[in-house]
Amino acid sequence: MTTLLTTHDIARIVAAHGLPSVLRRLEEAITADFRRWLAFDKVARVASHSAAGVIELMPVADATHYSFKYVNGHPLNGLQGLPTVMAFGVLADVATGRPTLLSELTITTAMRTAATSVMAARALARSGSRTMALIGNGAQSEFQALAFHHGLGITTLRLHDTDAAATAKLVANLQGVPGLILQVCADTAEALRGADIVTTVTADKRNAVIVSPDMLEPGMHLNAVGGDCPGKTELHPGVLSAARVFVEYEPQTRVEGDLQQMPAGFAVTELWRVLLGQAPGRQHETDVTLFDSVGFALEDFSALRLMGALAAELGLGREVDLIPALADPKDLFSQLRAPASQRRAA
Repeated sequence: MTTLLTTHDIARIVAAHGLPSVLRRLEEAITADFRRWLAFDKVARVASHSAAGVIELMPVADATHYSFKYVNGHPLNGLQGLPTVMAFGVLADVATGRPTLLSELTITTAMRTAATSVMAARALARSGSRTMALIGNGAQSEFQALAFHHGLGITTLRLHDTDAAATAKLVANLQGVPGLILQVCADTAEALRGADIVTTVTADKRNAVIVSPDMLEPGMHLNAVGGDCPGKTELHPGVLSAARVFVEYEPQTRVEGDLQQMPAGFAVTELWRVLLGQAPGRQHETDVTLFDSVGFALEDFSALRLMGALAAELGLGREVDLIPALADPKDLFSQLRAPASQRRAA
């Protein structure tokens, strides 16, 4: 049998443990797996693009577990009452191929993306960072805001979105969070002024310039989250030239991230090397550091394992017969025989 986790199960996990705890545990799980990077069989995700968006499959495996995620990105889905991003994932046993877990990943993706952003900022941002600009106030923004507030001590959020209703929604959802100051800004330049950390989470499938070099300040750390497929960027190329750039999986980021704008020889560092002490992160207080975050399958692998474990502790999820149970493994045809009760009724 395969355990099925629905959106309701994920919500119950968060209710039981509290969102700050779940975000912290996700960051810990992802960090632990990044630190054993070489143990994984990795490939760039497979993407099917259309004029409306993209649908992707994201596989990864170690010697024990295999996982994949199905995920889309359709910026205009909101006009149809659908999320921009929808996802589910599978965790399977490498030794047998048996799928052990089938889980929603729409909510979980938002949480693991925020946890990954904090993981990168913990390694790259200046210590004592307290102010963050959050550009793009849509579906993922609350998760990014709360992950940085609870995980890294951000106390002031400077907010901007071209959609004022999205910012109003974010403010309403975060109103009353203890120790968090919300400042709504008229434009991106105003939001970035004085920010220690900048997180961009925009959704348009186009080459956009959300941040330009003139907006940078010495010592800033940027999490560029929204540029995550070919033809979709958020940063002026001059921003990358001015920064020390870090990525998840370089072969994927060169095709999908803001890095796609740069020449093939442009130097970047995979983040796992910083986490293991094999490469330097921030070297000077005045460095501008950039995490070109496109989302990598290992983050979903970590999230699936953690959410499966938390669900089991709480007795959540239900068993589904996704794979037939066979008395004779060579007799698959027997599954098509009608039960005796159905034959009598006929």
